[in-house]
Amino acid sequence: MTTPLSGTQYDLVHGDYRASIASVGASLRALTFAGRHLVTTFDANEVRPVFRGATLAPWPNRIVDGKYRFAGEEHQVALTEPDRSHALHGLVAWTSFEHVASSESHVVLATTIEAQVGYPHRVRIEVLFELSDAGLYSAVTATNLGPDAAPFGTGPHPYLVAGEGRVDDWTLTLPTQRVLTVTPDRLIPIVAVSVDDTDFDFREPRAIGETFIDHAFTGVIDPRVTLTAPEGTGVVMTWDDACRWVQVHTADQPDVASDRHRSGLAVEPMTCPPDAFNSGIDLLVLAPGASTTAGWTIANL
Repeated sequence: MTTPLSGTQYDLVHGDYRASIASVGASLRALTFAGRHLVTTFDANEVRPVFRGATLAPWPNRIVDGKYRFAGEEHQVALTEPDRSHALHGLVAWTSFEHVASSESHVVLATTIEAQVGYPHRVRIEVLFELSDAGLYSAVTATNLGPDAAPFGTGPHPYLVAGEGRVDDWTLTLPTQRVLTVTPDRLIPIVAVSVDDTDFDFREPRAIGETFIDHAFTGVIDPRVTLTAPEGTGVVMTWDDACRWVQVHTADQPDVASDRHRSGLAVEPMTCPPDAFNSGIDLLVLAPGASTTAGWTIANL
C-alpha cells in the first residue's frame, strides 16, 4: 500500500476524542471531540498546508536572515521563509518521524537532527501524543547526542477551531501581560511591551473581530488559551512551565486560499521567542547528553 503524502498515519481514540497523527513533521493532522473539529485539518494524502499541526524544532518561529552566532561561531541556515528572508520553524517540519511505540490512545514518534551546515549538532527529537479524558497531550523531548552544547527551542503549530465560522466570529481569552512588537514588513522582533491599551489585550474574553495577530506573548498569568464560538462551543489549550512564550496568529492568507483565510487560530506555546538564536532570550542550551521536555494539551471546552 502506498504511503500517504503526509506520511504514515496513526489514529488515536479515547472516549469521545479522536486524533490523527501524520509522520511527516510529527504533525497533528486532525483532532475531534464527539465529531466536532478542535483544530483545522487536512487530508492524509495531501501535502500539509504550511505548518498546520507540525512539530517545530530545534527552533520555533524565525531566525532573522537565517543567521546567528553561537559559541563564537557564525552560522547560516537555509531561508525557508523567502518572502521575509528568514529561517522558519526549525529543521524537522518536513522530516518523516519513525514509530517508537503506540497503543489505541497514544503514539511516540522520533527522528534525529543530524549535524549539518548551519546547525552542527546531533539532536534526537521524540514526540508523544496521548489522548485521555483531559484531551490530547503532546510533549517534545530533545536529547543532545553530539559532543558540543547545542542551542534549542521547540513548540507546536496547531490551528484551533472554536466552532462554526471563522476567527473573526470567535472570542479569545489570552492571559498574558506582554506582547513582542515586530516590524510590520518582516516581523522582526523589537521589544516586549505591556498589552495595556493595545489591540493585543485579551486578558479578559474579547471577540477577535478583524484584529490581525501574528505576535509572541509572554508574562504568562495563566498558561491557557480559550477560544469560544457564539453558539457556545469552544476549545482550550494549556501548556507547561517549559513554555514561557506563546505565538498567536489569526492565519491571514487572503492571497493563498480563501478556505484557509482566518479559518483557525494558530496557538503555539514556545520555549523561547522569535529569533532567540540571536537574542538569547530564554534560549535553551543542551549540554552533551542532556535532555529537555516541553508539553501542551488541547481539549474540548
